[in-house]
Amino acid sequence: MIDIVLLEPEIPANTGNIARTCACTLSRLHLIKPLGFDISEKAVKRAGLDYWQYLDLHVYESFDEFIEKNGDDNLWLATTKAPVSYDMADFRTENVKLLFGKETAGLPEYIRERYRDRCIRIPMWGPVRSLNLSNSVAILLYEALKQQGFPELTGTGSMAHTDNKQP
Repeated sequence: MIDIVLLEPEIPANTGNIARTCACTLSRLHLIKPLGFDISEKAVKRAGLDYWQYLDLHVYESFDEFIEKNGDDNLWLATTKAPVSYDMADFRTENVKLLFGKETAGLPEYIRERYRDRCIRIPMWGPVRSLNLSNSVAILLYEALKQQGFPELTGTGSMAHTDNKQP
């Protein structure tokens, strides 16, 4: 199982995209407050998030509460400040947790320092600040899934079952 952990996400569209990616990959989504948006049933319904029912969602009041309930085994921190690229990380272990910071500030320094040896980055060109949060989540999540052999995910598309006759 892969856990996507968002610390204080601010932009609803990013979290919506990430939630959909989690639903499609059977990954759990953990949101750590404060949130920059409403995730009440009414708000989700109004936003037309038709995949929300398939999402394994957990919400926490603080980072400490998340750690208390889930532990920090196999926790990886995504940060542009990390000296190590994500391709150096071993995600083949059970219950990988990928932690991402809020869009405007990333992860706080005290958390990065606490888990210094678990900080990874997505390589990118210097002058550009960073990738979009939902894109970053997708990159790391699919790398972890690849390393794990895409457990429980469909391995073929519908074209694999069609007749191969040419017109």
